[in-house]
Amino acid sequence: MKTHLSGSRWLILLLSLAACKKHTTPNNPVDGKYPVKTDSIYNPVDPAVPATIGFFADGWVGRSFATPAGDVAGSPATAVASDSLTIDVNKVLVKTSPYLFGNNSNLWSGQMVTQPVLMQYLEDLSPNIVRGPGGSISDVYFWNGTDAHPKPDDAPDNLMNADGASSSIGSWYGGNTAGWTFSLQHYYELLSQTNSTGIITVNYGYARYGTGPNPVAAAAHLAADWVRYDNGRTKYWEIGNESYGSWEAGYRINTSKNQDGQPEMITGSVYGAHVKVFADSMRAAARETGATIYIGATLYEHPPASYDYASIQSWNQGVLGNAGAAADYFIVHNYFTAFNTNSSAKDILATGTAVPSSVASYVQQQITGAGLPMKPIAMTEWNIQATGSKQNTSYVAGMHAALTLGSFIKNKFGEASRWDLANGYSNGDDQGMFNNGDEPQAPLWNPRPAFYYMYYFQKYFGDRMVADTLRKALNNGDITTYSSTFSSGQAGTIIINSGAFNHVVSVDFQHFPAGSKYYWYALTGGTDAPFSGAVYVNGKGPASATGGPLEYATIKPYSAPLTGSIKVSVPAMSVIYLVADKK
Repeated sequence: MKTHLSGSRWLILLLSLAACKKHTTPNNPVDGKYPVKTDSIYNPVDPAVPATIGFFADGWVGRSFATPAGDVAGSPATAVASDSLTIDVNKVLVKTSPYLFGNNSNLWSGQMVTQPVLMQYLEDLSPNIVRGPGGSISDVYFWNGTDAHPKPDDAPDNLMNADGASSSIGSWYGGNTAGWTFSLQHYYELLSQTNSTGIITVNYGYARYGTGPNPVAAAAHLAADWVRYDNGRTKYWEIGNESYGSWEAGYRINTSKNQDGQPEMITGSVYGAHVKVFADSMRAAARETGATIYIGATLYEHPPASYDYASIQSWNQGVLGNAGAAADYFIVHNYFTAFNTNSSAKDILATGTAVPSSVASYVQQQITGAGLPMKPIAMTEWNIQATGSKQNTSYVAGMHAALTLGSFIKNKFGEASRWDLANGYSNGDDQGMFNNGDEPQAPLWNPRPAFYYMYYFQKYFGDRMVADTLRKALNNGDITTYSSTFSSGQAGTIIINSGAFNHVVSVDFQHFPAGSKYYWYALTGGTDAPFSGAVYVNGKGPASATGGPLEYATIKPYSAPLTGSIKVSVPAMSVIYLVADKK
């Protein structure tokens, strides 16, 4: 049957087609042109804030991508794509917590704020959150100590170790202005200069080894006085550091000097009961100053091994049973690779995606298994602990950092702080991000490769993670992708090739009003060793033997016209940071 349309119906049809053309986007481009599709309208919808992020999302603000003032014409790949990536900008997985890019200060890296070169690096890095005063040192640190009176009278000079021997408590206090340490005042200045918020670990160990009549109350009062002194500058507080650990002050105490009947060895139940006392005192102090604070308690991050000691075996049950309601969030630490092992690059990189996923799953199971509502999760220390081949100071550690940051976002952590800003070279086993002055042939405060991978991650990853689908022609698991959008409209992806072969990845955006260009940076390692200490940014490398180009802030990205599918070369062991401009 022949269909006949009247003149008015033809007019309606033509007007409808014209309206559709206004919504043309680079969805399934054909020969560089974009077909009209009624489902191609850019219309993202933000999901609810996950409970595992919770109040850490309060610091979220929309981010604008700064279109480069200058760029360098890049060379899009011409070879057949080995992998194809489709990015659905309408499907928002999670709004990116701003507190996943954090770091840790410590008390033995010097008065960092007096070092303008280092401070410029930190301002550029923009960690957003910096933990203090340190890790295990927190449990022997007295924030209000002075040169004349560094610690309370009821804090003993010597503490019992896990093996029953004793060692000096040391002299760690907030008023120490010596050049080798880091004063409390300078910690606050560091936060101010880098536009970061703080996350503070109070001294829980004192509640265990204190020799007064009520050591728990004394330690809780000390923490509450810090909250008063802080006067609303800090929202996030931790009770102790890895308190389950045999390496921690307070793990084992001399019961002959204890006056409140505490057991010799720490347990999760003891710690949990003490957390409630700390929380009550600290919240009362916060109310006095009109501040809002959130208090975290420490959990063990994976199932205990059969050889783990008793405190770890039942740690989570004791903490959650006694402090599950009192804690606002839960804290975990993880150093990803096998302890004291000369791990391969393959083994290291595999943990970047596997560990955040397994930790998130386990901790959530522990919380719900205890009958508690889900709460935010913070990984306030993380890094790799491979040894023997300078893995920690290599570009592989940088690639691992990129994998880990994306995995934290994907697995909906609320906060994360890498360990740490500066430490000690230790023949390349240094977990510090900057050279503290003892690395051969490297300038003081020289940024290690991890700095560059984390710097460009923040620069080129937006404020929302969106769904992507990777189809692999080579089924080898080399490629990992994390895709995002900016509130200013641009969309991008981070492509990580952890394998030994080059790839070509085609990138297609769905529902995206594409502009005229896309931009990218390619980060690759040096060729001097399997764990080269050098990183190259768009071909530019370090002036010294290790690190990267110190002119990183002015290196121009590669660019190419956005006329259809993007095809980008992804060399072996590289990371590509790519953003497409909007219309």
